[in-house]
Amino acid sequence: MQLVLLTALGVGGATIFGSVIGFLFKKISHRFSDIILSFAAGVMLAAAVLGLILPSLEYGGKWSIVVTVAGIFIGAFSINIIDRIVPHLHKIIGTDIESHKSTKLDKVLLFVTAIAIHNLPEGIAAGVGFGSGDTTQALLIAGGIALQNIPEGMVIIGPMLASGVTPKKTFLCAMATGVIEIVGTLIGYFAVSIASFILPFALAFAGGTMLYVISDEMIPETHAHGSEIGATYALLVGFCVMLISDVLLG
Repeated sequence: MQLVLLTALGVGGATIFGSVIGFLFKKISHRFSDIILSFAAGVMLAAAVLGLILPSLEYGGKWSIVVTVAGIFIGAFSINIIDRIVPHLHKIIGTDIESHKSTKLDKVLLFVTAIAIHNLPEGIAAGVGFGSGDTTQALLIAGGIALQNIPEGMVIIGPMLASGVTPKKTFLCAMATGVIEIVGTLIGYFAVSIASFILPFALAFAGGTMLYVISDEMIPETHAHGSEIGATYALLVGFCVMLISDVLLG
């Protein structure tokens, strides 16, 4: 339990760490951000397949393929529904935050709500990973999610400051999104601990949410600013780093 709590703090703290970097370097180039985010996407892609989807098949028993495929699609569909209700970071930066004549409070709530809601299932995925009993895989999954949170924390600072939000409130918002991810990690861990029979579905569900986030949000964002080639190779490097880590630590 202590390890899970420390992991939850690490996953949530990664967003805060990224926001600190964002304060120090308010004008981070798109190319740098895209490369880092693509690397994180590669790590998350490998984590979703190796650490969540394949174990789901392993623990699913007779109906493993049905449970796993259903879990993947239901997980992806759940994030899709969330996207329809609250658009994610790449859909609101540069539009709602910078162009609408809304109040500062509205801007803050828009940012916090969008990021926090999307961070919850990511945290759940990190927590569910521990349910398989493979601590190494669970830590690799959490590490991939934490890595993705760093550039996300970096890029939200500039637009919030530009929209007139004070540095103090901006940092508090970043902290709030990190706390949501901590809560999600604990929810995922306790859910599979209390009801172990849901583990195969929960693993596939978490894998589906990660695959959706990678395809719908991370890859389009990293290919939107002219850095497609660098972003593609960064994704491959991230995937291979995770693959090598899995082999060496497995």
